[in-house]
Amino acid sequence: MAFISGAKSAQDTKQLKKPTVVSTFKRDYQLWLMILPAIITVIIFNYIPMYGVQLAFREYDFTAGLTGGDFVGLKYFEQFINSHMFWDLIRNTLLISITTIVVGFPAPIILALLINQIRWKRGKKILQTTVYLPHFISIVVLVGLLNVLLSPNTGLLGLLIERMGFEGTNLLASIKAFVPVYVISDIWQHVGWNSIIYLAALASVDPQLYDAAKIDGANRWQIIRNVEIPAIIPTIIILLILNMGTVISTGFEKIFLMQNSLNLPISEVIETYVYKVGIISNQFSYAAAIGLFNTLINFSLLLIMNTIAKRVSRISLW
Repeated sequence: MAFISGAKSAQDTKQLKKPTVVSTFKRDYQLWLMILPAIITVIIFNYIPMYGVQLAFREYDFTAGLTGGDFVGLKYFEQFINSHMFWDLIRNTLLISITTIVVGFPAPIILALLINQIRWKRGKKILQTTVYLPHFISIVVLVGLLNVLLSPNTGLLGLLIERMGFEGTNLLASIKAFVPVYVISDIWQHVGWNSIIYLAALASVDPQLYDAAKIDGANRWQIIRNVEIPAIIPTIIILLILNMGTVISTGFEKIFLMQNSLNLPISEVIETYVYKVGIISNQFSYAAAIGLFNTLINFSLLLIMNTIAKRVSRISLW
């Protein structure tokens, strides 16, 4: 009996032993093989190019190849911070990004809550398909639509604004109108697609909670406030943390296509400036320094927001 009990205790100890990387790989090797192409892709396109970060600290020389050239330290970081464009770029980038988050972030939440209230299944599917479609429109096509609709001479909205008494108003060339046009068009394009994750979170709500709320006499607004919103709060916090990690990054393609000489004082952001400095002016080290500065600020904001969320709500990325 003692031998049997000793064997069982040894077996239990073996089972409680923490699995190693090798044992885990042997156990789940089929899953690892399935994601191997994705891992290789990430390594090739995300990690190997990180070697080029060193260009931000070197005087780039074409003859030196990827090694860059002579080491110059923080020269280009200081050049960017002392540049006359620095504060304008920071202001424009923060204005567009924060406005997009403040106005655009609640939009898919509200849309998901509204769609979830629809009980007519066919109508619900039609509405979901309708609001998803703009997400698949190319940025080039979207900006083309904006040019067509907002043209002061031939555009539908442009003519409507002129009939309202605002003659000669070109919204795409206006400094005051650039941010609202950018944010509203961004919400229209992505609100449906971004609501999918909230609809998935709402689908996981226990139906018994709805039944209990109805028995207690709760109306639709009370059900939304006391049942549905608490159910999606973890999802909201996680997505807010991820969005805060891109505060200093804006959509380069859309802003660049919407830029013109008249709205340039408000539409010139860090990413478009990096393109003009690095690709057009061939100042690769300077552009690499600005890009690295942008990445470090975003990463710092991500860490700060994750720490705050973890302390306040105990929900975080890690």
